[in-house]
Amino acid sequence: MSTTTSAAGSAAPARQSATTTRAVVCRAPGTPWEVTELDLDEPRANEVRVKVYAAGLCHSDDHIQKGDAPMRMPVVGGHEGCGIVDAVGDGVTRVKVGDRIVFSFIPACGKCRYCSTGRQNLCDEGKNASTGEFSDGTFRFRQDGVDFGGLCVLGTFSQYTVVSEYSVVPVAADLPFEVGAVIGCGVPTGWGSAVHAAGVQAGQTVVIFGAGGVGSNAVQGAALAGAERVVVVDPVPFKREMAEVFGATHTFETAEEATDFVAGSTWGELADHAIITVGVLHDKVIHDALNIVGKTGQVTITAVGNGWIDENPGMLIGFQRRIQGAIYGACNPLVDIPRLVSLYKSGKLKVDELITRTYTLDEVNQGYQDMLDGKNIRGVVLIDHDN
Repeated sequence: MSTTTSAAGSAAPARQSATTTRAVVCRAPGTPWEVTELDLDEPRANEVRVKVYAAGLCHSDDHIQKGDAPMRMPVVGGHEGCGIVDAVGDGVTRVKVGDRIVFSFIPACGKCRYCSTGRQNLCDEGKNASTGEFSDGTFRFRQDGVDFGGLCVLGTFSQYTVVSEYSVVPVAADLPFEVGAVIGCGVPTGWGSAVHAAGVQAGQTVVIFGAGGVGSNAVQGAALAGAERVVVVDPVPFKREMAEVFGATHTFETAEEATDFVAGSTWGELADHAIITVGVLHDKVIHDALNIVGKTGQVTITAVGNGWIDENPGMLIGFQRRIQGAIYGACNPLVDIPRLVSLYKSGKLKVDELITRTYTLDEVNQGYQDMLDGKNIRGVVLIDHDN
C-alpha cells in the first residue's frame, strides 16, 4: 500500500494524506466500467478505511452505469462488499482495526427517527446514496483534482475504501469474504422482501417474479417462513432450476402459466403475496403480479426500472389488494446481517450456491454481461491486493 500527497480539490476541509487504490469507476452514464488508480483520503472522524476483499455484482450498479438511475458521476462502483477494517478515524466505536465487516449499503446511525423506531433501512444518513458525498459535502476518492463519489457512499469495487462507521457491520472473523459480500445487499433485500416487507406466513402461497440474486433470496425467505407454495416466474431455465435449490416448489416461464397453476391449486383464491424482484421493472410485471394475488393480497415491489402502475383502482378496492414498495427488504442491518450470517452458518440459508462465478476487478464488465445474459445468480469480484 503506497502513499502520496492528495491533489487539490474542491472547497472543503483541508485535504489529508492519501492512499493509492485500484478501483473500478464509471465516468459518465453509458460508458463502460474502467479500472484506474485513485487517491483515497485517510478516514476522518467517525470514518473507517476498509481493505476490501470481495464485492458483489448487484444489478443496481448496472442500472447506474447504463444511466437508468440517476447518479453523480464519476463514481466508484460497488455497494456490496466484505473486508477488514484497516484504519479508523477519531470517535469510531462500532468497529476496531482488524475487524471483519460487511458493508451496509444503507447506513444505520441508530439515532434518527427511523433507526430508533426499528426501520434502519430508511436511515436518514442514507440521503447521499446517489451522490457519493459524505454528510459534510466532501468526497474521499479523487484523481487529478476531480472528486469521485462512492456508490451509496461506499465504492466497494476498490482495493480500499473510506466509509462512515454507520455503513459497516462487524461479523465473525471466519466468515468467507465472498459470502459476506452478498449478505450485505442481495441476501437481505430478497430475504427481507418476503419475511419483513411482505410478512409471509406459514401455509401461504407466494409468487416471486424474477429469480436472480435478489429473487433467489426472496424464495429462501418465503420457504423459511413456511409458505406452502413458493412459485417462481422467470424466463431463464437456469434460474428456474436454481430456484428449486433455494426452496421453490413450482417454477414457470410465464406469468400466464403461473396464474393458471395458482388459480387451480388454491381453488380460485389466488396467491397471498406477489414479490417483484426482476432485473428491470416494467409495466407488465406489475400488472401480472396484481392479477395473481387474491382478496387482501399484497404486491411487494423490490425491483427498480421504468415500470409504472397503471391500473383501475377497482382492482385494489374490490379485493382489498395492496401494492407496496420495499427497500433493503425492510431489514434492520445491525440485526439482520448477523442473523443471516447465523442462518448461513447453521446451514439453513444457502449463500455459497448463490455465487455462480467470481471475477477480478479487471473483469467487472464481463461479470455484468454474464448477469445480463442470464448466466449468473450472483457474480462476485475477488479483489487482489498484490498489485
